[in-house]
Amino acid sequence: MFPFRLLFLFSNLFYYLAFYVIGYRKKVVISNLKKAFPNKKDDENYTLAKQYYRYLTDVIFESLKGFTMSRKSIVKRHCIINPEILNPYFEKKQSIIGVSGHYGNWEWGSMSGGLQVNHKAIAFYKPLTNKWIQQALKKSREKCNTTLASIKETFETFQENKDSTCAFLMIADQSPTNLEKSYWISFMGIETPFLHGTEKYARMYNLPVFYIDIKPTKRGYYDLELILITSNPNELKEGELTEQFARMLEKRIVDNPNYWLWSHRRWKRTRNRQV
Repeated sequence: MFPFRLLFLFSNLFYYLAFYVIGYRKKVVISNLKKAFPNKKDDENYTLAKQYYRYLTDVIFESLKGFTMSRKSIVKRHCIINPEILNPYFEKKQSIIGVSGHYGNWEWGSMSGGLQVNHKAIAFYKPLTNKWIQQALKKSREKCNTTLASIKETFETFQENKDSTCAFLMIADQSPTNLEKSYWISFMGIETPFLHGTEKYARMYNLPVFYIDIKPTKRGYYDLELILITSNPNELKEGELTEQFARMLEKRIVDNPNYWLWSHRRWKRTRNRQV
């Protein structure tokens, strides 16, 4: 695989093609930005869109690079700055849930987590239609001490590992398909449905939940901070855990918006209408 310097040259080219030539999901991106930042002028949102596409093409090439990166490079570029916060839980053999959104390079998280925490890392993923890519993905993660588990087998995965000391890694800002079980939260000023899974399993197994705050520091480098949301999820009101996660992710997006997945149709559903 090419060195990062050359990969980012390719990324520069693909940014131009994606934004100016192909216009990949450009209408979706602009529409999402206008909904999230209605007070910004059109030219400001257009500038944010260009910055987003520069980031998006970087993440694509960074993800490809992930198949051949050394452990040392992974930890250096996707560094958890406070892994020791999990030590007390590991010492008493207590599993935890780490939750994040599609911000920064979330793909590297399934590799870096298993290399930097003592817990057994289990990362949930959406199965791919391409079986070859899926096998290559699983192989590259397993070399980094991370087990991949299909989101279709979430219940089985928690149940099978209930007696192990695990860090369950979850992405929780996808648009849910089951609106009846979703938590509706004002997110970026818009009523938004959130997946119920993180809160469901945290309550079911009484697991501490940490927000994984991903902070891009420079091109190809990210710092991750583990922030405790709750040590006792069952002491919170229904939906409060999800609300706190949403607020943390929202703050990160507002502070630096171009690193979130704006090309995802996040607001395609409402309470009375499903697309």
